[in-house]
Amino acid sequence: MFLEIFILAVIIALLVYFAFIFAEKVISPSTPQNSTNAVCINGHCFYVELARTQAEIERGLMGRKELDKNKGMLFVFDKEGIFPFWMKNTLIPLDIIWADSQGKVVYIKENAQPCKTLICPSEVPAAMAKYVLEISAGTVKEANTKIGDTLGINID
Repeated sequence: MFLEIFILAVIIALLVYFAFIFAEKVISPSTPQNSTNAVCINGHCFYVELARTQAEIERGLMGRKELDKNKGMLFVFDKEGIFPFWMKNTLIPLDIIWADSQGKVVYIKENAQPCKTLICPSEVPAAMAKYVLEISAGTVKEANTKIGDTLGINID
């Protein structure tokens, strides 16, 4: 009898867990319905703002007080290069992922913290990249993202 109750409790817990995951990822009210710019990795997709111009790249996510778990910013460079990033005037911790022209992850900085000093250090990737994705801190770990994974990039 105890075993049957235990198995039933586990099944109910799993159903609640999967219902929560489904609701968060699929029908979240914060998910923009008209966005066509998205980046996916290991089954986790993010609606992204694009930073393509020099001004957009320099501004990045500066001044943002929050970033939804299913959103991010994708920096798109004209060609591959070494692109250092810093957290000057950034108010929220971020995970930063560098990827080459094929979308292959070449470098990751997890939990980059806001810079609160006058001079901010840069995170310099050890490999050339064409894309840099900024997402909420902790997301790299949640998605089990690692160097060598591939970003699915769908942008206009």
